[in-house]
Amino acid sequence: MKLKVAVYAISKNEEQFVDRWMDSMKEADLVVVTDTGSMDGTAAKLESRGAVVHRIHLNPWRFDVARNISLQFVPRDIDVCVCTDLDEVLEPGWRKKLEAAWTPDMTRLKYMYTWNFLPDGNRGVTFWYEKIHRRNGFRWTHPVHEILAYYGDDPDVYGWEAGIQLNHYPDPAKSRGQYLPLLELAVKEDPEDDRNMHYLGREYMYYGMWDKCIETLKKHLALPRSRWKDERCASMRYIARACKAKNDISEAKCWLYKAIAEAPNLREPYAEMAQLAYEARDWPAVYHMVEEALRIIERPLSYISESFAWDFSLYDLGALSCYELGMYEKAYRFAEQAVKMAPNDQRLRSNLEIISEKIKAGL
Repeated sequence: MKLKVAVYAISKNEEQFVDRWMDSMKEADLVVVTDTGSMDGTAAKLESRGAVVHRIHLNPWRFDVARNISLQFVPRDIDVCVCTDLDEVLEPGWRKKLEAAWTPDMTRLKYMYTWNFLPDGNRGVTFWYEKIHRRNGFRWTHPVHEILAYYGDDPDVYGWEAGIQLNHYPDPAKSRGQYLPLLELAVKEDPEDDRNMHYLGREYMYYGMWDKCIETLKKHLALPRSRWKDERCASMRYIARACKAKNDISEAKCWLYKAIAEAPNLREPYAEMAQLAYEARDWPAVYHMVEEALRIIERPLSYISESFAWDFSLYDLGALSCYELGMYEKAYRFAEQAVKMAPNDQRLRSNLEIISEKIKAGL
C-alpha cells in the first residue's frame, strides 16, 4: 500500500543528534519538527537537512501540549504519522515494513522499541511501542510520560510489526529534573490513573525520597485500575528498594516476597531477592533465588523488564553462592556463562580463574 508518511518530533538543544536522526528518518515523505526553544544550532541544522521546522515557546511546559502542537503542524492529507524523539533511531527499511503491515482500517501500529543497550552491545530493555498512528483522530494526554488517546468515530484498530525497530540512544548528561513536578501534576489532574501513580512513586525512588516513594506506590497498589500484575510487581520491588535504603531489611524482604507472589513469571523479583541475600551473605538463599530466576527463559516485551535480570548478573551471583557452598563445578559453569556475557569484565574473569584453580586442586 502506497502511503503518505510523515515523521514528527519536538526538539530542544539536540544539535548533536540531528544528522543521525535525519539519516534514519529519510524514508518518510515529510519530516516536521517543532523546536521548543533551542539555544544551539538544532533548528538550523534540521532545516539544512530538509526538515520543516516550526519554532514555538511553551510556558508552562507540558509534553502533551508540545506534542499536540507538533501534530497540528503535520498536514491533514498525511496517511500515517511516526512520532519519535531526536535521540532515537529507526533501523533502515522501516518504511517498507510499515506499508506492508498497514491496512485501511488500521488506526495505529505497534513496533519494537529498545530503551537501552547492554555494555556488550546487546539489546537491554526492549518492548512494544505505539507512536505510529493515523493522522486524524488522536491527541496526546498527560503532562509527562504522555500517551496517545484516540477519539475517532470508527474502532481503534491496532496492527503489529516486530520488524520495525526503534532504538533509543539517550544523552546521559540530560537532566530529568522536569519529570517530578510534571508527574505530580499528572497525578493531581487524575488521581485514579494507575500508570501515572506508579511513575510518580518510581520517580520519588530515583530522587531518594524514600517515604514518599513507599506512600505513593502503596497508593498505586490500592487503585481499582491497578490490575497489571507486572507493574504491580514492579511497585512492590521499588517499595522493597526504598525499605532497604531506610535499612529496614526485614520489610524489604517481605515486599520482595510479595512481588514474587504477584508475578512469579518474572525474573526481576527473584533477581532482587538474590541480591538482597548476597548482601546478607545468605548463600543458600542466593543460590535458590538464582535457580528460580533462571527457570524463567522468556523475557517479557514490556518496559517493566530490567537488564540486571537478563545480563550476566544472575550467573555471577550463582557462581559466588556456589563457591561459598563448596559447589565448585557448578560455580565454574555459572562463572563461565557470566564471562561469556561480559567478556571484558576483569572481576568476572578473575573469579573464573579462582574457581578453576580450586577445581584443579581437587578441593
